[in-house]
Amino acid sequence: MSVTLDAVPWPVYTPRCVLRRPTSADAQAVWAYRRLPEASQWMTSLVNDEEAFVEGFPTPAQMSSMIIVESGGAVVGDLRVTIEDGWGQTEVVDRARSTEAEVGWVFDPAHQGKGLASGAASRMLDLCFDDLGLRRVTAGCFADNKPSWRMMDRLGLRCEGAFTADSLHRDGRWLDSYSYAILREEWAALREERVGRSGWNTDRTVSGQKPE
Repeated sequence: MSVTLDAVPWPVYTPRCVLRRPTSADAQAVWAYRRLPEASQWMTSLVNDEEAFVEGFPTPAQMSSMIIVESGGAVVGDLRVTIEDGWGQTEVVDRARSTEAEVGWVFDPAHQGKGLASGAASRMLDLCFDDLGLRRVTAGCFADNKPSWRMMDRLGLRCEGAFTADSLHRDGRWLDSYSYAILREEWAALREERVGRSGWNTDRTVSGQKPE
């Protein structure tokens, strides 16, 4: 059975953020931070043409995987959940379909350092495991992208691989990269362990509950 983000009861509210699906009205706001060197240097595809970006936003790929993050009425970033098939032997391959997701994020540098990204990403993991029923979530980044892998560490993802000069950056350099992952039962145990601790997962609320 195919799993999509449509299974989530959007929008999802947290005390400080709203997570929702993208619309054409978000184009200018998303362009504004994705064009910045601080954000674009690590993205897979460089955003160059404002007119083409705005006219085409959201693309089919963005509609299937992007989650807009709002705070205080402004778009502060976006998350990505790309649902994928797990690997399975021929006899059981059907049971591995739509069981995993690769996740990612891009946030406006002006809103970094406020805990918004970590809170939104934490809620995204809740959605992956609780609403979508996935069993495994993965994430990857260039080793030089310290803010990204540090957030993976904070969230509790496990570093499963450190690869040497395996990823070609658009500046011509072959760079090292990291691969992270977490299983549903690991996230559940981590969430239970940390619940009630000051500062942990403060953006977690029930879907549909608007922020104050």
